Amino acid sequence: MEEKKEQIELLSCALEGGCSAKIPPDLLEKTLAPIMQIKVDSNLLSDVDIGDDAGVYKISDDNALIFTVDYFPPVISDPYGFGQIAACNSISDIYAMGGEPKLALNITMFPKDDSLNILANMLKGGQDKASEAGVLVVGGHTITDATVKYGMAVIGFANPNKITTNSAAEEGDIIILTKSLGTGACLAAMRQGLIKDSDIEDVFDSMKTLNKKACSIMNKYNIKCATDITGFGLIGHAYKMAKASDVNIELHTSALPMFNKTYEVLDMGCIPGAAFTNMRYVGDNILVDNNVDYNLKMLSFDPQTSGGLFICVNKENAENMLADLWREGIDCASIIGKVTKREKEYIHLKK
Repeated sequence: MEEKKEQIELLSCALEGGCSAKIPPDLLEKTLAPIMQIKVDSNLLSDVDIGDDAGVYKISDDNALIFTVDYFPPVISDPYGFGQIAACNSISDIYAMGGEPKLALNITMFPKDDSLNILANMLKGGQDKASEAGVLVVGGHTITDATVKYGMAVIGFANPNKITTNSAAEEGDIIILTKSLGTGACLAAMRQGLIKDSDIEDVFDSMKTLNKKACSIMNKYNIKCATDITGFGLIGHAYKMAKASDVNIELHTSALPMFNKTYEVLDMGCIPGAAFTNMRYVGDNILVDNNVDYNLKMLSFDPQTSGGLFICVNKENAENMLADLWREGIDCASIIGKVTKREKEYIHLKK
């Protein structure tokens, strides 16, 4: 009788899960600086120079290709659910640029000949989420690795004149966030046994939710500036936008949407290490008011996995856009701040 292989446990294969596994942004920028190059092709509309969510290449007067890639170690033990989350996170960058995702390639690292049924379930989760997004998975690449990692390279399309970038924020814009915050802290608390899986079902559901509806509403209002919130946290991504747009971004911690257990686990002191690396990245470019709750300050740096869209909308349209998001079931969408004139600091964190 063939000996039954022991099943691997996904979370045991991850030193850091989800977008917390990203190389710290300050170290990444320092590493990339020597190889940054000046654009030599006028059709290249967006690349790494402003830290946008995806590369954009114009292929005709009314069509541009959007290209992105994302993958990470497991955030949950369920293979199918992890596949859903990884695919959702990978596709999100296309939505953040206002595009329509179309094609994807799987990127997979998995232990050799070990629990291949788990690999199959993981890929099935990714496939099903891609299908929900209208994305065709047309292949991929798999290598042997001691630790599990999964994600996708994704191609989407958009009108080149309607690309949503992170460099077009304007003074007076209102900022809307479409998903709750706290995935990093809640997942860390779960892994440490401080809370149960059943306590954070809202976190799992959020990470498995595509930003498809939010993108559609964003495009309805012809939004020019947006990003999605992932591993660099709310502040990290806001800082990248403020720098690229040469503005100040004012955020109100009392308005931040949170998961049910977010504040509780932060109050336990369960703050992911990546939150502190995100804080280091922003450095002195943030002004934090003295009356800001410490837990909410750290929530602002918490690394998100498959987070929401961070949208700059004209103040005349903000309330209508928020109402549209709510009507589409995006109940946690909230106005969290505004864009102001450039000051010494790029970010102002208020109560």
